[in-house]
This record gives sequence, C-alpha cells and structure tokens, in this order.
Amino acid sequence: MLRLIALICVSMLLSACGPQGIALSPAPANSFRIATQNVHYIILNKTEGSWSVDDWQDRRLSLDLAFKAADADIIGFQEMESFSRGSDGSTNLARDWLLERNPDYAAGASGDWRSFPSTQPIFYRRDKFTLLDQGWFFFSDTPDVIYSRTFDGSFPAFASTVRLQDTDGTILNVVNVHFEYKSGSNRLKSAALVADRMAPLIAAGERVALIGDINALRGSKTAQILKEAGFVFLPVSGSTYHLNRGLNLFGAIDHIALAGPLTAAAPAQVQRRKFDGRWPSDHYAVIADIHEQ
Repeated sequence: MLRLIALICVSMLLSACGPQGIALSPAPANSFRIATQNVHYIILNKTEGSWSVDDWQDRRLSLDLAFKAADADIIGFQEMESFSRGSDGSTNLARDWLLERNPDYAAGASGDWRSFPSTQPIFYRRDKFTLLDQGWFFFSDTPDVIYSRTFDGSFPAFASTVRLQDTDGTILNVVNVHFEYKSGSNRLKSAALVADRMAPLIAAGERVALIGDINALRGSKTAQILKEAGFVFLPVSGSTYHLNRGLNLFGAIDHIALAGPLTAAAPAQVQRRKFDGRWPSDHYAVIADIHEQ
C-alpha cells in the first residue's frame, strides 16, 4: 500500500513539474507519421462532470491542439463517439470538431452509422494519401453483423480498417482496434480474429499497420497472438493511460505494430502533456515515424 501511495505521489509530482512534457521529435525524411489515441466518449445527456457535454466544450481546444502537435499523416481514434440513451448514432462531436478545424485531413473508416460504425475513424492527410477502401468487423461470433456484442456478451467492440495509397502508388493497410477492457478471454479472441482477418494481407507481403487500444501490455498473451501472426510491436516506454490525471502507473496499453515491408524510423513517442491547461483525454497519443521498404 505504501509503495502504491509513493508511486502516485511521484507521478503527480512529475506531472505538476512538467505538464507540457517533452516536445516530439520532427519526422525524418522519407517517412510517414502514424498515431493512435483513445479520446474518450462524450455523453450527450450529461451536462456536468467528466465526459459530459460541458466537459467536452472545455477540453475540445486541448484535443485540437494535441492533434495539431502530433502532426501525424495518419491517426486512428478510439471511443470517438457522442451518445445518449436512445440516440441514433448520427452525432459525433469530436470527429466533426477536428475535421472542421483541420481541413487538410479526411476521415476514413467512417460513414452512415446504420451501415458503418463511425466511432473509430482513421484520419489521413488528403495531400499524401488516397482512400481506396474501408471496412469493419466486430469482435464477436458474428463479426460481419454490425453492432454485434462481444464473444461473452459485453458491449460491442470492433476493428475499423482503411486501405490507403500514397502519392508514389504504395499501398498501406491500417487496422484500428479497441479491445474490450474487462474480459481477458474477449481480448484473446479479438486478437485471434484480427490475426485471421489480416493473414491474407500479411501472406501477400502487403504493408499492414495495426494501431489502437488493446488494453494489454506488449508482453501479454493478447499481444503474443498478434506477434505470431507477423506483427512487430514498437516499444512504448511508460504509461499511455493516465486516468485523466497524468498518473503514469501502468505500462502501455495503446500500441502501434507493423507487418510487411515497414520499419520504424525511431522508437514510438508518447504525447504526455497538457494543452490549453487540459488533458485532451484519459489516454496519451502514441506516435511513430515509419519507413516503407
């Protein structure tokens, strides 16, 4: 117990002493920058407190500033949703806010909520990439049934995908995942489904980048399933989930992994800082610069 209290105190002290964190290194030449961030949902019928509409109004500038500072060419989001009981899924405050303020980006893996789950969009720079295709599959026994519940009956969780072409004609596949946080068996089955769905692309020697919140460490059984499928996880130092307080108590659960002719130009960077005096989310963005071989 004393050890836990000491860790919390040290983490809070570090956050207080350096809330702006360390600036990200610039992307090297002949690379593209990819990122992932869980931005936490917004509850439309909640007007006060954490994750309410009022809270969103307060933190939306920090999210936009964080997005701009990441300077990513591709970024996948998780929990980018705005909902209330009985809502029809057509409102997405965070997605629309960022697209409005960043017209150089387009949203892939996004569409009419009735046929495409739009809470895990993948943004990409319009001048660098062309969207060739997009898709989704749910982590369930019926993965092609939209909004089907997870393997053990918990809330729906899924992967969103895009197939992009860069300006020199190179193809890149991106799969953006958010594994269920409570159930270890759900995570294992979800990882196995991702491995199965990505297997044809990996076998064909295509470039595949996996990004997202897997709610598991790089050395976990969940990650091992993906490694055995051909993915190489980039090392991430320290926490990526911080309880919306800058408390860095756990190892990274947000990851970037590569398969095919892709290599990281440098270790992944973590955007541990406030913007406009606020944390943009309860997760930090994880960012990596990638070379195409």
